[in-house]
Amino acid sequence: MSMSVGSPSGEEPGVMANINTTPLVDVMLVLLIIFLITIPVINKTVKVDLPKAVNIPTQTKPENITVAVDKNGNIYWNDKSMPNRDELISHVRAAAVQKPQPEVHIRADHDARYEAVGRVLYALQRGGIVKVGFLTEPDHGVRGSR
Repeated sequence: MSMSVGSPSGEEPGVMANINTTPLVDVMLVLLIIFLITIPVINKTVKVDLPKAVNIPTQTKPENITVAVDKNGNIYWNDKSMPNRDELISHVRAAAVQKPQPEVHIRADHDARYEAVGRVLYALQRGGIVKVGFLTEPDHGVRGSR
């Protein structure tokens, strides 16, 4: 690095017309080094095999139970309306003691609130149901349509 301390004749130097890019280059090199160090850390995550989004046809068994949630949040146990949460939990507990325990399939309307489906899942968990599945319409390769 060099520095101008003045002219030998003793005159005041004029305004410097050049831009000093050394600090800019130093900052950019530091940022480049930081990025090179942090990129491998970001890419090292837990190896997980994610499930493929394939709709498998449901094999309906007579002992399976279907819980439906309509867009208004009403809950139906095998087409029978559940007026409150306590009655739903009593049905769940009765089904949980059966041997073998039946699977519960949840059919939720596309416009149903997540809160209503969450309440059903919570009731199934409290009642002791182990196998829970969601029923969906098959994806015919058309995105953005219902």
